[in-house]
Amino acid sequence: MENGTENKNENKKLSFNWHYILLGAILIIAAVAIIKLVIWNIGTRSDYDPNNLAEGYDIEALDTIIPLSETKLQGRTDDGENTILCLGGNPLTDEMGQNGFTALLAQKTGATVYNGGFPDSGIAAKHSAYTEGYPRDNFNLPYVAKSIASKDFTALTSAAAAEQDEKYAQSAEILASIDYNKIDTIVIMYDAIDYLEKVPSDNPNDPYELSAYTGGLRNAIETIQEAYPYIRIFVMSHTFAQCIDENGNYQNGGTVDLGNGALPHYLVKEVDVAISCGVSIIDNYYGTINEDNYRDYMTDYIHLNDAGRNALADRLAEVINTGHTSSK
Repeated sequence: MENGTENKNENKKLSFNWHYILLGAILIIAAVAIIKLVIWNIGTRSDYDPNNLAEGYDIEALDTIIPLSETKLQGRTDDGENTILCLGGNPLTDEMGQNGFTALLAQKTGATVYNGGFPDSGIAAKHSAYTEGYPRDNFNLPYVAKSIASKDFTALTSAAAAEQDEKYAQSAEILASIDYNKIDTIVIMYDAIDYLEKVPSDNPNDPYELSAYTGGLRNAIETIQEAYPYIRIFVMSHTFAQCIDENGNYQNGGTVDLGNGALPHYLVKEVDVAISCGVSIIDNYYGTINEDNYRDYMTDYIHLNDAGRNALADRLAEVINTGHTSSK
């Protein structure tokens, strides 16, 4: 009897100890889980400063550099000089002195640079077909290209003479007097005026629609290529810009759709046309003057200051000076 009682007590003790061990294990697991949860909630320290404004941009620039085929240079005599003609709008004409884009480009490259820009002009024509009642269409890119290709500057110089701003006549005279056999490169550079004027980005039924953004650009490029196959063409895209709403407030052009897409949409369309036409394009929207830094480079919602023009000239000069635009 005594031995039986001792065995029972021993079994109870063992059973009792096993329960404590199991309970202890559960408590340890729970404690570890709670500690890990607390640490997870606290997180790790981040270097992110919400008050810091990034000077860079997160999206890679959409530059595409396409060399000119050697076959297009056959039969052309190299004069040994680098000569550039710039076509465009306000980025070329807001300042035409020493701080102007063409003067800065000449200084940075050592090239002879001509300014063939017209104030407030755009890539697309105002009308799909030329209208005598709107002679200002002669200043928009498709008609400038037509004048250059045909070497008939009658309509252009006539329209320029009717303008009070002498910059129109000055550019028209330059274009009419140039020896295009000596031009190595043509640079096309406009701001976001087509976007602000609510120009259609394209016409799906007519890729050559003059009054559409892509149609105007494609028509101009191919017109010049047909007349002067030995001239290399560079498209300098628009920069960041703002639009103004009905209440006079500035709005972000990178996100606001005025009816035909926001500025990134126009950029993609511009890149597509340039590549399809076999010409180079430099993306200034993401790569030069963007939403993060535009206050340093613009005088208002669209126009460039001296630093802005210098930044654009630096971008193009860097490509030229590394030999990418050499057609020799």
